[in-house]
Amino acid sequence: MTSDPDLEELAAELAEFAPPEKKGGRTPREERIIAGFEEIQRFFDEHGRAPQHGEDKDIFERLYAVRLDRLRALEECRAVLASFDHQGLLTGAGTEPVSPPDSIDEDELLAELQGADGESDITNLRYVRAAEEKRAADEIANRTKCEDFERFKPLFAGVQADLNSGARETRPFGRDTEISAGHFFILGGQKAYVHELGPEFQTPEGRANRRMRVIFDNGTEINTLLRSFQRALYKEENHGRRITDPALGPLFSALADEQDTESGTIYVLRSKSDHAVIAANRDIIHKIGVTGGDVKQRIVNAKLDPTFLMADVEIIATYELFNINRRKLEKIIHRIFEPARLDIEINDRFGNPIIPREWFMVPLFVIDEAIDRIRDGSISEFRYDRKAASLMKLAR
Repeated sequence: MTSDPDLEELAAELAEFAPPEKKGGRTPREERIIAGFEEIQRFFDEHGRAPQHGEDKDIFERLYAVRLDRLRALEECRAVLASFDHQGLLTGAGTEPVSPPDSIDEDELLAELQGADGESDITNLRYVRAAEEKRAADEIANRTKCEDFERFKPLFAGVQADLNSGARETRPFGRDTEISAGHFFILGGQKAYVHELGPEFQTPEGRANRRMRVIFDNGTEINTLLRSFQRALYKEENHGRRITDPALGPLFSALADEQDTESGTIYVLRSKSDHAVIAANRDIIHKIGVTGGDVKQRIVNAKLDPTFLMADVEIIATYELFNINRRKLEKIIHRIFEPARLDIEINDRFGNPIIPREWFMVPLFVIDEAIDRIRDGSISEFRYDRKAASLMKLAR
C-alpha cells in the first residue's frame, strides 16, 4: 500500500526493538514479541492504564493499543508473554471497552513484530488510522483553564507591543529550533508562552524529553511533553512560528566615549587541566565569563576553584565593556552557546562533585564573531550550530 509520511515519521520516533539475539533459550521471534510487549508495559507504568484507541489519543498510544490487541488475539503470543504479564495486560487490565480490531492472523502480527533484519514495519500497521489531523489540534483539545492567568497577561501584552514596534519578529519553526523556558511561539493562531520546563528524562526509546507548562494568550494552558509541543509546531500547516527575543541593539562599543564609564570585561579562558576530555579538546574548550574586576586577579586561585576545573587557566581574549549590565550580557552569551555547553563533573577540594556551567566547546573565532554581532545588535538573527561549529542565520 502507499506509504504514509506521518507514519514514516512515527517509525523514526519509535526506536527499534532490542537486537534479536537469542538468549535464555528463546528464539529471535520470541525475543521480538517480548520487546514489543515491554514497551506497552512501560506505557502502563507511566500512565496507570493500558493504551487505548480513540481520535483523542496520542498517535503513539494508538500504535501501542493496536499492538496490544494483536498480542491478545494470538495464542502463541499469549503463551510467550504469560510469565511477563504481571500487570494483567493480556487479560484486559486498565482497559476501557473499545471496538475490537478487524480479524487478524499470525502472519500479519509476526510480520510487524519481526524486524530480525534490523528493519521496522511500524509504518505499515493496517489498523492505525492515518494521522490526517494535525498534531496541534490534539494539543489544543487537551488544554485547560489557566487559573493564574492574570500574572501572564502583562507578558502577552508586552510581546504584542514588541511585535508592533518591530522589537520582536515571528519566524517559521524548524526542527532544530530551541524550546526553552521564557520563549514565545504561535500555535493554532494563538501566542504560547513556555513557562516551565521539568527535569529531563529518557523515554523508553532512549530519547531525551521533559514535561513543560505552556500558557496561551486566551487564558488556557497545557501540561505537555517538549517533543509533543515541538511536533505540534512543526506539523502545523505552514509551520508554527517562533517569536524572537527583543532586538538587543548595540550593547557596547569597542571604544569608550569620553563620558563612558567602564563596566567590566568579557573574558575567554582556556584550561590547563590534564582531565582526559579537556586535554583532547583543549583548543576548542573555553570558559566565557564577564567580570567587573581585573581578569588576572580573577584567575589567581583557579587551580583551587571547581569553577575553573580545579586547574590553572590562560587568558585567550578579553573585550572591554562600557555602560552595560554585566549580568544580562553574560546570560545572553551563555544562551547563545547553550547547545555547546560542556557537560563535565569536577570534584572540589573536599571531594564534592561540581558541574561548572561557563565552559563551552566553541572555537575562538566563533566567540569573536558572536561578540561582534552582540555589538551591532544582529545576534538575535543567529543561532549556534554545534555540528557546523558556526553561527547560522535563522530562517525567515
